[in-house]
Amino acid sequence: MEHRTIAIDDYDYPLPDERIAKFPLAERSASKLLVYTNGEIAESRFGRLDEALPAGSLLVFNNTKVIRARIIMHKPSGARIEVFCLEPHAPADYERAFAVKGGCVWNCIVGNLKKWKEGPLEVRFEYGGREELLLARMVENGGREHLIRFEWAADMTFGQLLEHLGRIPIPPYLNRESEEIDNTRYQTVYSKFEGSVAAPTAGLHFTPELIGRMRGEGFGFEEVTLHVGAGTFLPVKESDAARHPMHTEHFEITLRTLERLRERLGRIVAVGTTSVRTLESLAALGWRLRRGEPVAEAAVGQWELYDIPAGYAGADALDDLIGYMRERGLERLKAATQIMITPLNYRFRIVKYIVTNFHQPKSTLLLLVSAYVGDDWRRIYDYALQHDFRFLSYGDSSLLMVDRNN
Repeated sequence: MEHRTIAIDDYDYPLPDERIAKFPLAERSASKLLVYTNGEIAESRFGRLDEALPAGSLLVFNNTKVIRARIIMHKPSGARIEVFCLEPHAPADYERAFAVKGGCVWNCIVGNLKKWKEGPLEVRFEYGGREELLLARMVENGGREHLIRFEWAADMTFGQLLEHLGRIPIPPYLNRESEEIDNTRYQTVYSKFEGSVAAPTAGLHFTPELIGRMRGEGFGFEEVTLHVGAGTFLPVKESDAARHPMHTEHFEITLRTLERLRERLGRIVAVGTTSVRTLESLAALGWRLRRGEPVAEAAVGQWELYDIPAGYAGADALDDLIGYMRERGLERLKAATQIMITPLNYRFRIVKYIVTNFHQPKSTLLLLVSAYVGDDWRRIYDYALQHDFRFLSYGDSSLLMVDRNN
């Protein structure tokens, strides 16, 4: 494998704290929209997204739902310790993990860990008119992340337990505690499947009215599910970003969605970087099939897509996956990805255009934007800074359109 190097300092820019949107606007679709079309920059409102997109575009949402992943617990002595649930370990399947009763094991980050030397953590709460107890025990201390076993006697699933006790894990750069407004506004209006610890924020601007109007105008909408991990918040600490390890994220796509993607290939608009990562990972799964390898046993590797021959196109990948699923009578495909999309000659095979917010300096998300628009990312971000755009999760949006062959 060739040696890859990315100087992360080349992807830095000054972001004053006052430009970070700390709270959402009163109206979701009132946010500003920067429209980048083959080098040209224009300004609009998100509620007019349909006017900027080519007719017949197919928008792809990530329908994951943010879970109330932060649980404030205590030692019997009274010390306050926060447990941040990252992903299920036993059972490992997301659906089963939220439906389980009585006990489960999760991979977690523990705040104030030094105070937790031994014994269980607990939180007492009322449910159904009775006092109940949730216990947390350390199963394995893994350095930054730990395996934690939760135990409870209340007649409720773990999903209900999190809904009852947990707090929404808003991004750390907001520098505030989560509030009531975050419970609804840090979710997309189309969120369905629990599992994320960060919202697919490009979708926060959509309203049911905007989606309905666009459907009436002939735009298509499909959904994938990628559960966003805490790794999305992790800054790139290596001076060479190619050494930054990407976390594994689990995703799911249906046969019907694959068929729709194939029908409208060349008109696919990924809503958010999570949708981009999901859609682009499909090319790796298709290439595995073409080579006679197991399709989804292992996560798509960080650099796997860079090693696929240029002649293997998005149409080939979708055809291979659709044929595979039809042959086996599969309605949905579950897989995982560690894909890192960077300016190192990345070739987009599925995604045509991208809707995305403005990202942190020196982040893997900014690398993805640069992979798509090239060095123009600086022009785009300079324009946004000079024209009062709001940045990051609750900030304004951009529509990036570069015409290239998929």
